[in-house]
Amino acid sequence: MRSVLERMDRAGYQPLYTQTPQQAKAAYEAGSGVLEVPKAPLPRVQDLRIPARDGHVLSARLYAPSDAALPVLLYFHGGGFTIGSVASHDVLCRELSRLSGCAVISLDYRLAPEHRFPTAVHDAWDATQWLAAYGSELGIDATRMALGGDSAGGTLATVCAILARDAELPIALQLLFYPGCAAGPDAPSHERFGHGLVLEKPHIDWFFDQYIDRGQREDWRFAPFNADDVEDVAPAWFGLAECDPLVDDGLAYADKLRASGVAVDLEIYRGVTHEFIKMGRAIPEARQAHADAARVLAGALKP
Repeated sequence: MRSVLERMDRAGYQPLYTQTPQQAKAAYEAGSGVLEVPKAPLPRVQDLRIPARDGHVLSARLYAPSDAALPVLLYFHGGGFTIGSVASHDVLCRELSRLSGCAVISLDYRLAPEHRFPTAVHDAWDATQWLAAYGSELGIDATRMALGGDSAGGTLATVCAILARDAELPIALQLLFYPGCAAGPDAPSHERFGHGLVLEKPHIDWFFDQYIDRGQREDWRFAPFNADDVEDVAPAWFGLAECDPLVDDGLAYADKLRASGVAVDLEIYRGVTHEFIKMGRAIPEARQAHADAARVLAGALKP
């Protein structure tokens, strides 16, 4: 991990928070595959279009290791609600599908600053409901569905899990890589790991400013830790990075779920930073996290 950080420093990348949102989006896309494992070929990769409540059509991509009626993970990419895409997380979603034997649908929800809170939440929930209603038309068994995501995408997955509980929509698993769960960068890990380790405090501040007004940040749809009631939400698997500003927030939300009787499985990957799951070419912990998540996913979605 230290070697990766040193190489990033030598490369002289301009921090995203010093760029315009459009420049940051382009820079993230350009660098997103540099440290990824090779792209796995899959028998089925299909681009989809999913309607949102306001008439907008969302892009998505389906990955499947066979043409069978497989259970499905609906995946929301990370990127602070501002950067990232189906393309930037293509390799990760391929690995989750290949290793689990399940279908994965990756969603291009709308991004800030053009689309501020709660548009991303609405898009994620609209896609969840659409998949439950129409998944069979894709040859997918949407009666066995999981929700997942990394970072901001993990936030969306936790929120949709609560909404699904309220709508009596069965969800088998929340698959959460270092999700954002708190209203602000207040936990000790934000100070301990918020400087020089990929995701810095200025990044978090910048992402928040792009996405949401300060007066809205206590809303549980932004900060799931503030949800009044998380009883009976789907079981959760957390894959956290030890050297990540968000690690304490993830631990706190896992504890909140456990205290409400929700089954929680949690793994902290030692010595790695935020974004490590997209560094499988360089960091063995990334490949281990892929395998761990896929194993838990397969177990949760089995008949």
